[in-house]
Amino acid sequence: MLKKTSEIQIRDPFVVPVPEEGRYYLFGSTDENIWGKGTGFDAYVSSDMNEWEGPYPVFRPGASFYAEENFWAPEVYAYQGRYYMFATFRRKDNGRLGTAVLVSDQLLGPFEPHSQGPVTPEAWNSLDGTLFVDEEGRPWMVFCHEWKDVTDGHVCAAPLTEDLKALQREPITLFHASEAPWTTPLVSEKIKTDGVYVTDGPYLHRTPEGTLQMLWASFVDGRYALGVAVSASGKVTGPWIQQEKPLFQSDGGHGMIFRTFEGRLMLTIHTPNQTPNERPVFLELKTNGGKLAFMEE
Repeated sequence: MLKKTSEIQIRDPFVVPVPEEGRYYLFGSTDENIWGKGTGFDAYVSSDMNEWEGPYPVFRPGASFYAEENFWAPEVYAYQGRYYMFATFRRKDNGRLGTAVLVSDQLLGPFEPHSQGPVTPEAWNSLDGTLFVDEEGRPWMVFCHEWKDVTDGHVCAAPLTEDLKALQREPITLFHASEAPWTTPLVSEKIKTDGVYVTDGPYLHRTPEGTLQMLWASFVDGRYALGVAVSASGKVTGPWIQQEKPLFQSDGGHGMIFRTFEGRLMLTIHTPNQTPNERPVFLELKTNGGKLAFMEE
């Protein structure tokens, strides 16, 4: 069945281009209500990013799976000959969020648990873990330590074991949400927040010039927004310098960057940030003085 992009309900979109097939694989949070019981993750496939085949069920939990609720933000990477999915789940045993690693030999799954539960710290509410392989070939997980624990949300990082099953050491904090000039406190009766700062959806991207950039999401005056930080050292450990203004602030975010088969640099985000109306969008980017900007700017 074909669906137009505007017909796909999805949050946290993540695209894997496969040049030898000429097809794009779209993953994301696909439960109709991501705030409740988790069904799993679906994926869509397209040759033009306008019409998509699917949904294809790529992950469904078994009876012994360690989570039942909040299946969020799957990201899929080719690594050492297999496909690894980093995704967030709410643990049954302590009710906290954490990012776990799943694995499959096929891009459309089925994905099966690879790590022994979430690999983020057990006592933390952590989410949106993303994989970054540094220039020495070492895998890292970059993730958010949620505002529920720390009020001013953190973006953290830790090296992973080579098999991606565990963190090698305790995470370090890369920055706090309030360090960015563009973020504002989130006040929400719905989720019972009063002046907290949110970090969400980190994704690392290295420009052709070698600059290491990070997309991450927060809020501006109650609206979901996407910002950019730049590593002054070119390494995942930073220090990270926040850009003055958000890249996108029209109620959309949790983005990632990929290149089309024609070489265009593309950003995908979900917008608006309200269930069940969220949809994926694809926006062409350029680099302007080392900074990301939209092509029409």
